[in-house]
Amino acid sequence: MNHNTPISPRPLPRSGDDRIREALHHARRRGAVPEQGPDAMITGLAALALHRFASAPPTALVDRIDVLVPRVRRLKSTAQVRVVRTAELPEPVRIGEVPVAPVARALADAVEGLADATAVRRLLTEAVRGGHCEPGAVVRELNRARLLSRPHVVDAVDSLLAEGRAVAEERLYEMVRAYGLPDPLWNVDLRLPGGPHLGGLDAYWPDQAVAVELDTRAPRLDDDALWTEYTRKREVLERLGITVVHLTPRKLRDSLEQQATVVRTALMAANDRDPAAYVVVLPR
Repeated sequence: MNHNTPISPRPLPRSGDDRIREALHHARRRGAVPEQGPDAMITGLAALALHRFASAPPTALVDRIDVLVPRVRRLKSTAQVRVVRTAELPEPVRIGEVPVAPVARALADAVEGLADATAVRRLLTEAVRGGHCEPGAVVRELNRARLLSRPHVVDAVDSLLAEGRAVAEERLYEMVRAYGLPDPLWNVDLRLPGGPHLGGLDAYWPDQAVAVELDTRAPRLDDDALWTEYTRKREVLERLGITVVHLTPRKLRDSLEQQATVVRTALMAANDRDPAAYVVVLPR
């Protein structure tokens, strides 16, 4: 054995930052002007890691870095970079100097390459539980990517919607506590005495005949029918003299104090209205 033969050093593993830079360098047009906006952005699992998803692997461990580019670009994927094409680039989120796809879009691109039902469910659940985005935005992107026909994705979406409703209910409880609103009756059904069922409500103040209903619909095929049902119920209740305040998860997330003011105003206006019809209130 020749002890004088030099030993070639092992190449050091590239960091996640290095891989991100290399992926963007591969995807960017030559001569592109940064001030004109990015012509490529990180998406998929690497984007979720940059958005600080605990359930996404670190960028150094992602098999390939996904890069979102316009559909017209002539660009090939490599062993380290997967090119994802889109008809229209979304507005990126800047994380440091890195242009990153919004969470809902990054989720859809990540889910497209995942067959593990548990991993898909964890990512979708964290998106809502972590306050990254609303369920409706995720479902819209999954529908756009034609992923709602995959059984494991449909199951994960059902969990996502349940999680979204639970988060919205927690915010509604917090709104009542934090802004000193009187305690309502939570999660009730209304009926006319000896008559038909009028519908379920998330919160109801019987003395003021004011109700709150959370709109946690997702944009799916039955969306129009569900919205028609929401509208029908609201019209019936308001004909009976019951004021219905319609709140969405986004409103509760982004403007809790403003929504508390809306509810308080409805409660204070009760004395100026004619008395509501008598209804039977039942636990839901």
